[in-house]
Amino acid sequence: MQIYEEKFMRFPGGKGKALTFSYDDGVIADKRLVQLFNKYNLKATFNLNSLLFASECKCWHGRMGEQETLETFVDTRHEVALHGARHIFFDRVPLYEATNEVVQNRVQLENMFNRIVRGMAYPYHAYSKKIRDMLEYAGVVYARTTVSTYSFDIPSDWLMLNPTCHHGDKRLSELTDTFLNAKPDNTSKNRDPLLFYVWGHSFEFDEKNQWDIIENFAERVANRDDIWYATNIEVYDYVKAYESLIYSIDGERVYNPSAIPVWVQVRGKIYKIDSGKNLVFDKP
Repeated sequence: MQIYEEKFMRFPGGKGKALTFSYDDGVIADKRLVQLFNKYNLKATFNLNSLLFASECKCWHGRMGEQETLETFVDTRHEVALHGARHIFFDRVPLYEATNEVVQNRVQLENMFNRIVRGMAYPYHAYSKKIRDMLEYAGVVYARTTVSTYSFDIPSDWLMLNPTCHHGDKRLSELTDTFLNAKPDNTSKNRDPLLFYVWGHSFEFDEKNQWDIIENFAERVANRDDIWYATNIEVYDYVKAYESLIYSIDGERVYNPSAIPVWVQVRGKIYKIDSGKNLVFDKP
């Protein structure tokens, strides 16, 4: 009988599944979306362009003004992240201009919200290896693309962070069924945790009359004991904390050097390793 010596990450509370959202542009419809997420106790990340507040251009789908944006996000459970100061194609300007877009965006949002901003979504899905590498120097720790994986895998390259799918994807319902029915703790071999990552633009719900899509989805996935609801940066920080765990050579002792508690599953049992603590696993 195999006793599963492998270590498997578990999310806060020992949960095997996590859900996160990412929405772009900072538009008026975000206000209704925030209210909806709050209603169902969900968390999301909102990616903002700091030089396009209250843009009168009709192509910008009803941008919020600076004060309205601040009031929408400042005292919420949600994360604000970067989307370029002006929402330009990063791969169609000199690298130093793209760098300025990121740095300026970050400085403005950090001063505006009085918090450190480390996440981003690529505007127009425009990126290159040079841009990806530049983000590291600018202090950005993750950057979301628009490439659907249709999977629940934990990202391997956080600066090329591919979501599970767009909220309007025809496979959303199928993926939701798979995610909700999954039981990572009880599978025979692969007990890796699952991350469901949904992205989009809230103005799409108005323009396509699709608020029922996100409302129905939220109602299905909300308030479940086996799912951790988190912002993008919370997921990133937790995964990095888990990856920092230090094990003894025989794998029977673990030390958590991070600032937050971390959960791990070993031999079918879930353990919580508190910050700065050692833990010895039970003998098989």
